[in-house]
This record gives sequence, structure tokens and C-alpha cells, in this order.
Amino acid sequence: MILKDDRGNELLEFIVCGEDEAAFGYVPITHCLLAVRLGADYLMGWNNYRQDWEIFGGCREEGETLRECILRECREELGLDGIGLHFLGLAHYRLAPGYFNPEWHEEYGGLYGATLPMEYLQTVEKQRMDRDEIKKVALLSTIAENGAISPIDKELLRYWK
Repeated sequence: MILKDDRGNELLEFIVCGEDEAAFGYVPITHCLLAVRLGADYLMGWNNYRQDWEIFGGCREEGETLRECILRECREELGLDGIGLHFLGLAHYRLAPGYFNPEWHEEYGGLYGATLPMEYLQTVEKQRMDRDEIKKVALLSTIAENGAISPIDKELLRYWK
């Protein structure tokens, strides 16, 4: 186990693999996440439902590939299309009961990384669509001292340097 958050969720391991290997070798891959670097910093989103700062992403829809999922989430949460995405691997979790599953369970999530120029911060602010879930965005350096940051998501940032 790499770490455990205050809700009991555990990041068990991070599996470095290719996107094709991930899609066919591990189940269930329930979601995809995106670590976004802006310059030398990371962009985070305030999740209104979980009440903490997180990296971007969301659940896969039926029949969706990993890449289709993260591209859709990029449009919804960041307002961006056509950015360069790099598949980094799979996060393997043991998750506490919650909204999507009432039982303790294990699942996998695909992790992608993207690096954008700092000017994209204004673009994201203007174009992002899902403002109910992601209330606001900010650079990690501006929230590290005074904000609740998902410890698992903060750990996942280490894989995109």
C-alpha cells in the first residue's frame, strides 16, 4: 500500500504500463484521471461534492475506451480539446463504501498527464463546462497551505513530472 486517506481509501499500487495493456489486462477500470502541469505547477479542481482539491477526470461511460473517457472529461472539466495526453499507467485502489458502490471494493483508474503553457489557465476558466462538480480551479502552489487536497490525488501528481 502506498497511502491511505482520511476516508479510508487506499492507493495500493501504481502500475506502469501501456494504454493498450491497461485496457485489456485489468478490471474493473472504472475511471480516468488527468494530472495537468501548467508551467512548473499543477492545476487542481475543487470538487464540490467531495469538498477537496483534486486532479481532473471521472467515471467511464458504458462502451467508452480509456482515451475517450479522458477526452470527454477534458472537455467537461477543463473546456479543452486536442491537447497532448500521455498515458502514465494505472492506479490500483481499495475504496471505502460510497456513492457509486456501497461496499468496500478494489478498482483501477487510468492516469494521464498533460503539460500546458501557463496561458491556458485563462482558457480553462472561460471554457470549462462542468461547474457544478468542479466549482473552481487553482494552481497547487496557491492552495497547498490553505486547502484540503486529496492525498491520493497529490500522490498521483508525482507520476507526471
